[in-house]
Amino acid sequence: MIKLVIIDFDDTLSLTEKACFKIENQIAKKMGFLPMTHEAHLKNWGTPLREAIKQRVPGINADEFMARLEKTLPEFISKNETDIITDVNFEVLNKLKGLGLKLAILTSRTLGEVRHLIHEDHPLSKKLDAFYHKDNSEYMKPDPRVFNKVLEEFKVKPSEAIYIGDSLGDAISAKKAGLHFIALMESKIKTRDDFKGLGVDFFADNFLKITDYIKNH
Repeated sequence: MIKLVIIDFDDTLSLTEKACFKIENQIAKKMGFLPMTHEAHLKNWGTPLREAIKQRVPGINADEFMARLEKTLPEFISKNETDIITDVNFEVLNKLKGLGLKLAILTSRTLGEVRHLIHEDHPLSKKLDAFYHKDNSEYMKPDPRVFNKVLEEFKVKPSEAIYIGDSLGDAISAKKAGLHFIALMESKIKTRDDFKGLGVDFFADNFLKITDYIKNH
């Protein structure tokens, strides 16, 4: 029986890839670089940004880029240009809480990239029992040990937890750790064929559909 629902953030709870592509290019341009292609952005989407940006924009100073991003992120957020969580997705979180389940976010983002999401004024902070990010986790996806801390803190077995994500790394880490895994296909970045052989338990076309699997397990 599932007791703990762990959710990826980017392109799972929030459809962020296109927004991030636009924002990253704006910052890169201010740093004197030509814009990256969308293909280059998608190629390593899901990789922690500090590492990914060096591949997307060769020659860029990742430390300076991250500093600029953290400084300008509040402006993008205030304009509703990133990290938008729909009312439907919030309602799904409410339904899961109504089933008596514990809810946690597990993302590869840094603390600087999620600080606004865990602030007490953000509605998401009131829905979650925990928020795991790069700066409070010892391991990172696709290492299955990334789930050790959350399982220990919630005192649940791997078979009593489910991870919801959109990437191959999400699937690999969850299944190797012994968790249930739902592949969320809403972003359309990956296809079902991409996940072939990875042991996906359920494919959900949108976030609302995840309850179909969780209620029965």
